[in-house]
Amino acid sequence: MMNKAEDPLLSLIEKTAEGERCAFQKLYELTSAKLFGVLLRILKQQSLAEDVIQEVYLLIWEKAVSYKVENGRVMSWMIAIARNKAIDTLRRSDEKMFAVKGSEFEASFVLDEMAQHQQTGQIENRMMLEHCLDEIEETSKECVLLAYHFGFSRDELAKHYDVPTNTIKTRLRRALARLKDCLER
Repeated sequence: MMNKAEDPLLSLIEKTAEGERCAFQKLYELTSAKLFGVLLRILKQQSLAEDVIQEVYLLIWEKAVSYKVENGRVMSWMIAIARNKAIDTLRRSDEKMFAVKGSEFEASFVLDEMAQHQQTGQIENRMMLEHCLDEIEETSKECVLLAYHFGFSRDELAKHYDVPTNTIKTRLRRALARLKDCLER
């Protein structure tokens, strides 16, 4: 069993569960930068991440009583809450993305990525990745983009495509192998 020396956030989450606002404030101060980074990586928009982090800490406040030491470190538990909230947010805002196929789907991905890569001077790598993505079967390509760009889990993809999770795992593994082969040429 984990003790307070092994997880310095443990006493703060316990006090938060008891309704101590000072402990919650300290917990926020110690963890908000990390959770904001998690949200920003998934959501890719600072303003959206700023909105969602408020919802995440509200959930942490409300769910602090449900935290169990045997389920892992406090930070891991909080990251899971943040990740789930970010994915829920993406799912709500990107429900229409699931309905979009082919070039419209790719366009939203490409435009977002091009802006980032132009700033870092990686356009050539981006173009190569686009070329290699075009060599992958459409459904597998969508799975790769949804999983690795938008952060959807294998289970979420399986539900969306109405196939077993193992089918999604296989699609992703094969698609990534084809991408690797193409990029190495």
